[in-house]
Amino acid sequence: MINPSASGWIDKLFLKLSARLPQYENSHAFYRAVRDSGFIYGHVASFTNLDQKETKNWTVEETTKVALLNTLFDVYRLITKTSDKSDFIPRAIAFYKEMQPEGFGLLYKVIPAGTPSLELENILDERIKTNDNIISRSFSHILTNALLFMDVLAFRQFLIEGERPHKYLKKLEETVVGIVNLALNSKQDKTQYDDLLIKLFESSVRYTKLQHISVDSLEDAGFDYFESKSEKNYLLDVAAMAIWSDGTAQASEIAFLHQLNHRLGLRTEAADESMQSYGDFVQKYRKYIPYFNYSNPVKHFYGHTSQSVINLITRNKNRLTKELLNNGELLLLLTHSTHRNLNDKEKKKIKKQLLEICKTVPSLTIFLLPGGSLLLPLLIKFIPQIIPSVLNENLEEEEPV
Repeated sequence: MINPSASGWIDKLFLKLSARLPQYENSHAFYRAVRDSGFIYGHVASFTNLDQKETKNWTVEETTKVALLNTLFDVYRLITKTSDKSDFIPRAIAFYKEMQPEGFGLLYKVIPAGTPSLELENILDERIKTNDNIISRSFSHILTNALLFMDVLAFRQFLIEGERPHKYLKKLEETVVGIVNLALNSKQDKTQYDDLLIKLFESSVRYTKLQHISVDSLEDAGFDYFESKSEKNYLLDVAAMAIWSDGTAQASEIAFLHQLNHRLGLRTEAADESMQSYGDFVQKYRKYIPYFNYSNPVKHFYGHTSQSVINLITRNKNRLTKELLNNGELLLLLTHSTHRNLNDKEKKKIKKQLLEICKTVPSLTIFLLPGGSLLLPLLIKFIPQIIPSVLNENLEEEEPV
């Protein structure tokens, strides 16, 4: 049995797969197989070349790691027309060493000397761990793992063009986030949970400064940069996942998906196939994936996370109160926030100063992790409820005698 957490697992996996490599007629067949496995959707439900009994005891992280390696190797075989693992492994290492996302330690680490296989194992371990943050833990790994296919598309580009993956991934992330925004804005009845889903996508990007993303229509989305069917189908599937996030698809959303399909130049029926494929996957694996057990998973995430934030604040109430009392400006702004809307400058000050406080309270450092700042508004919202006496005293000090 292969243990994907034990040293040497890559060599053992390739030894087992040597006679089980799937053959794809073209890139579209490859993409369909990857989508059917669940990798596109952020939850790997099956492998084309491994039996269920060989993978049943693997963790989500181990399964995702093997699926990522498997998919990278499949795209390598498609592009190079070879199955030479001794060539694939150094190329995969070179690819990941070219990636330099801000805020992630993967590529700034000095990987210990060893065989190429062991080096790639270390890289994949770190790559999957970049998803080990408050967002993915609370969101069943679905969202951040769904974006792992961007690694595969970037590796394909790296093999074909020799182009630095950083530039390509930045453009791909900008397009994905832009499409998600447009898809959710196409709703006739928007809710706060649609805005939260957008923020969840934004919290998962690694290369893109979000203020640089400004997509007001499909004409602004930058599709001309992407030419392959795999790229275009992935963009369509991401939009379908965003639309289906609340378990329903409104007429306006379906119309948007067909407009996107037309703009991408895909077959007319591709939009309907995309929605049908995701719906079938959810239906088939609902009982195995907690994320799918809620009519509105984002709403559930928000409620569950809100309670977690309240618990954290409550447990650290005394330390948090002490830090607030030492910061007069922050205390004043928080007091004002209880009886009026703050302007953008004031909101930025609160966010910056609260993050500084979180650095000094070990239990609150979760807000400093990737995606953690997304939850900061919850912290701001619940501070007045948990420690009202501090804010009331400050309000009394403001009032003239």
